[in-house]
Amino acid sequence: MLASTVLLALLPLLPVFGARAALPPAVGGVVLGSGLALLAARRRWPAMVTSAAAVVLYLVAGAALAAPTTALAGVVPTPTSLALLLTGAVTVWKQVLTLDPALGGSGNLLVAPYLLAYAGTVIAVTVARRAEPRRAGAWAALAPVVVLGVSVLLGTKESVQPVIAGILVVAALLVWVAWRRGTLAPRRLVSLLVMGAVVAVSGALVGPLAAEQRPRYVLRDELVPPFDPRDHASPLSSFRKFVKDWKDTDLLTVRGLPEGGTVRLATMDAFDGVVWNVAGAESAEGSGQFRRVGETITTSVRGDRTEVGFEVHHLPMVWLPTVGYAERFDFEGGDALELSGDLRYNDATGTAVLADGVPDGTSWTVDVVVPQEHDVETIGAASAGPVRLPEPAGVPEAVPLFAGELAGTATSPVLIAQTLEAGLTERGWFSHGLTESGDYPSLSGHGADRITVLLTGDLMVGDGEQYASAMALMAREMGLPARVVLGFVPDEEQAGAEEITITGDDVQAWVEINFTGYGWVAFHPTPDETKTPREDTPQEQSEPQPQVRQPPPPPEDPVQAPEDDTEQPRTEDPPPQEQPDPTLRALLTVAATVGIPFLVLMTPFVLIAAAKTRRRKRRRTAGRPVERVVGGWEELLDQARDLRRPAPPKATRRETAVHLAGAFAQTNPRRPAAAPDDAATRRAAVVGGPVAGLAAGADAIVFGPGEPTPEQAEAYWAQVELAVEAMRTAVPARQWWRSRWSLASLRARRVARRSTRRARRADRAGRAGRNAESAAREDA
Repeated sequence: MLASTVLLALLPLLPVFGARAALPPAVGGVVLGSGLALLAARRRWPAMVTSAAAVVLYLVAGAALAAPTTALAGVVPTPTSLALLLTGAVTVWKQVLTLDPALGGSGNLLVAPYLLAYAGTVIAVTVARRAEPRRAGAWAALAPVVVLGVSVLLGTKESVQPVIAGILVVAALLVWVAWRRGTLAPRRLVSLLVMGAVVAVSGALVGPLAAEQRPRYVLRDELVPPFDPRDHASPLSSFRKFVKDWKDTDLLTVRGLPEGGTVRLATMDAFDGVVWNVAGAESAEGSGQFRRVGETITTSVRGDRTEVGFEVHHLPMVWLPTVGYAERFDFEGGDALELSGDLRYNDATGTAVLADGVPDGTSWTVDVVVPQEHDVETIGAASAGPVRLPEPAGVPEAVPLFAGELAGTATSPVLIAQTLEAGLTERGWFSHGLTESGDYPSLSGHGADRITVLLTGDLMVGDGEQYASAMALMAREMGLPARVVLGFVPDEEQAGAEEITITGDDVQAWVEINFTGYGWVAFHPTPDETKTPREDTPQEQSEPQPQVRQPPPPPEDPVQAPEDDTEQPRTEDPPPQEQPDPTLRALLTVAATVGIPFLVLMTPFVLIAAAKTRRRKRRRTAGRPVERVVGGWEELLDQARDLRRPAPPKATRRETAVHLAGAFAQTNPRRPAAAPDDAATRRAAVVGGPVAGLAAGADAIVFGPGEPTPEQAEAYWAQVELAVEAMRTAVPARQWWRSRWSLASLRARRVARRSTRRARRADRAGRAGRNAESAAREDA
């Protein structure tokens, strides 16, 4: 039972590592841990010997189960595998929490499920086999619960596995603990099912109200990645450096680039009035959420899958070139393991970085998903995507004016984006502004001042840096979620080639806008490089005129209703309705969330206490005084039965008194001591004296002459209360509290009443038979 519950407790780790990677170390750890614990218990090894054997077995078997990639032939331990197993016991927890699932089995990541399964089973089975007394072994059930808690903290937001694991582990352990303590009864299984149903119904009804559709708490989501993109300069600000300093420099070689594909370098979605940059790590849905990844990366993007190879010649920055959305990175060379540990990836933008920079000569292959390209006709009337992006700051006033002039009459989000793109490419001119190349003057930068000059100057001149920034800001002002992408686009001569060498002259910047059902769609607002202005180029840029708000029309004269109109409309505003206090609403929600399940769970206990109180009151006040005395003795017997010291069923009152004195002398009547000690003798005297007096008094009143007075019956009940108090002090406090809600006495009385009714029916049937036989004889 303990081994199976430990294995169930590891279910939340399946989405983290993948079932194929996590099952071998989990199952192997449980089997090895159980076997070692049973062997050590049978041979009675001391704690030090058992611990040493556990460490040796952990290292020997762990090479094949937790670090197969470093073991010889995947089985035989090596110095590297032993080092990874030893260090992994301390460091693997941070690695698991800072890597995005699925992690796979590279390095020593599998040490986490292997160590949880192995250590949890060794501890649980050892405690269960060696605990004395036997009921103390029930504490071994805490080990699977701890393993389950750690697994949930290391897990993901997928709540199916934790829910199933929690239900199965708790249900199985409750039954096992009851069996281990000797308290297992069939009715307890029914109670467990009823309790589970109550919890399930309460969670289904109250859970959505209390949770307010909040995502499940996962520890990995609370850890801030060590890489913060705000520590680095804006990637877009290096645009002119590519075309000026690295124009003819071989930056990287790409193999297997899909036809028409682009190489993404960085994605920026935060504008502060000076530069476009990558949002910080606190932006959960922004481009700044870079995390370490395992062997595989889960992506929800649909498209064509392919493999692309990269080799960097010179790219002195942290941004790692990618294509589409990656599913797996495989670095090559002797420093592949170090580069894998340095990799950070953002699955929302498909952007990757090497936190310590991209060294020259770095080579890797990446399995990617390239999204399908959608045209305007396909997107149609799709709405803007429900994407949260950081609000731009310092947007110049010319941006909304120019956006309204270009796309003020567009009827759909995609038409707005298309109009903005066409307006910039048609009205704008292209120039890098490089004096040594004889370009038309064009300032670098893409902040508020530069965008204002671009949109309001005599001639709209710039390159991808300015046009992408301007279109993204205008799209934001029109309510579209837009971001700026910096990357490389091969020229027409390189398109379709198996191997492409990219230089700084291939750098481009474009805009991506999100549409519901279609994801991020690329727009290229930069004019063609051949559209360059000359000194005699006419000034075609029309300055947008400020929009003037027209005064509203004068109000019409009010219409006077006739005096005899009994249904005159109310011209004054209705009184404002009082809004409910949010604090009061929150308090009521919490009260309902906590109170309703609490009332449902406490109802059985309240009903049991009420039934016992009603029975006690009826015995003490109803009927003749002699019946009250008999009721007092029955109350004493019921209290003893609830305290798990039942009296013999067919004994006299005096015999019952002797039995109860002996029963309450032992702390556990199921295991009587070989010889009574002083404490047992004192308990027997404390309980035996009052109970013997009650037995003698009841016999004297019931079998004596005459009818007792009500005062005598009340005095007898006072002695009953003293005897009950003495019995309670003779048992542990926990057992006394359990007796208050025990159903033993209620069930016994119900069984006794059924037996009495059956006996009466049988007696009546017997008398009827005898009367019929007598009548037949008389007739004869």
